[in-house]
Amino acid sequence: MNILPQRMTSADRNKIGGIHTTIIGERTGKKIVALVASHPRVKKIVPGIIKVKGSSGGSFRAKVLRPDNRGNLRLLLSQGTSVQEIQLVTTASDPLSGEIVLNELNKMIEKELAE
Repeated sequence: MNILPQRMTSADRNKIGGIHTTIIGERTGKKIVALVASHPRVKKIVPGIIKVKGSSGGSFRAKVLRPDNRGNLRLLLSQGTSVQEIQLVTTASDPLSGEIVLNELNKMIEKELAE
């Protein structure tokens, strides 16, 4: 099953890993993951399991969350009552560098979702 848009480069496709392959948000979710994969500081994307949250949120939302001690990030996708956390392994080596990548990714996502 092909979960990603055809426009992704093979290098970006190789960044996707892990045992879970489904991305919530249908085309929009896949587009956001492809956008994140295109960032040069993102080395690996590992989709997590899809969970049910307590209340329905309605529309699709995506946000990159704060870095860990090694500068790696989490992408949170949410649509309706479903939520998915996606691990982003980056080239950042510390939280400060990770924060820079976080800000760049969130700006890219905001722009994409506004279109």
